[in-house]
Amino acid sequence: MVDVSEPAAKLEHKGYNRGLILGLTMAESMLLLVFCLLLVSAAIINAERNKALAAQNELLRSQAELVSLQQKDKQAEDAVKKLNDKIVALENQLRSVSLSSVDREKFEKEWRDLVVARDQLQRLKEQGVTVEKLQELQKAVADLQKTVSVLEESGFSTADAKVLAARLKALLATEQKQAQVKPHEWPPIINLSEAGGYFFQSGSAELTAPFEDKLRGSISDQIAQSLQQYQVDIIEVIGHTDEQPISRMTSNLDQSFIDVLGGKKPISEVLPADNAGLGLARAIAVANVLTADEKLNGATILPMSAAQLVLPGDTLTTGQAGNVESRRRIEIRIRRRNASITP
Repeated sequence: MVDVSEPAAKLEHKGYNRGLILGLTMAESMLLLVFCLLLVSAAIINAERNKALAAQNELLRSQAELVSLQQKDKQAEDAVKKLNDKIVALENQLRSVSLSSVDREKFEKEWRDLVVARDQLQRLKEQGVTVEKLQELQKAVADLQKTVSVLEESGFSTADAKVLAARLKALLATEQKQAQVKPHEWPPIINLSEAGGYFFQSGSAELTAPFEDKLRGSISDQIAQSLQQYQVDIIEVIGHTDEQPISRMTSNLDQSFIDVLGGKKPISEVLPADNAGLGLARAIAVANVLTADEKLNGATILPMSAAQLVLPGDTLTTGQAGNVESRRRIEIRIRRRNASITP
């Protein structure tokens, strides 16, 4: 005998299982949806919280600015109130006291000045000018007056402001350039000795042609570079000799060196009678060549003589006689002029 109810029970069981699975799936979907909504809500809440915090900070800053402005306004109002009180007191004094015509005129002038000052202070307040700014301006004016006084005492004229500004700018630029040079950095000494191939005519101050060519070329270039690099402006040309005596009894150096320096006479007309004169004459010959070089414009060239006193290496002689080429030399030393603040 066949049981017809068995298939129906199986069918009902399968339907139950399907319903259970569908219910669980829907529950999971709902939980996922709720989780996503929570995440979105948290992001929105955090953004709103940041906006509220920024607004609160802006409010605090605005309140601080408002307090500062109120304090400045109060200071200006206090100053105006003091002026008003003083004006009222003066008016009462004028009414209550019998004054002479001179005293009354004095009080009336003070009263008018106070009224003008009050009006000016009120206008400055309306334009946003504070007491602090006025004090800073007053201090700047006082400093400027002190500076002008110092400049006038130092010999500067303030009649031409542009010229004065240019002088101050040049002085400042010079000081800045000098400050950039380290204290121990000095231009090198240029040694031009006969041992190095720098010759004069025998027994005279006339330059040989190769020596003069080098002076106009590589030597003047080296000097110009040192002037720029070390910010110096004095060129000392020092003539040195050996200790061989000169066989000439008289010298015309005193009568001729000015004309030679000025280019009116050639160096060949100088006749020194000793080594000191020969060293100076040779220094003048070199100095004249350097003075004519445009690269060295602006520098002061000073010819000098050390005669036979100084050996190479800056030591004093002890009396070494003889023909020594290394001692017959020209030394070129470059230095900075001692600056003075004069126009």
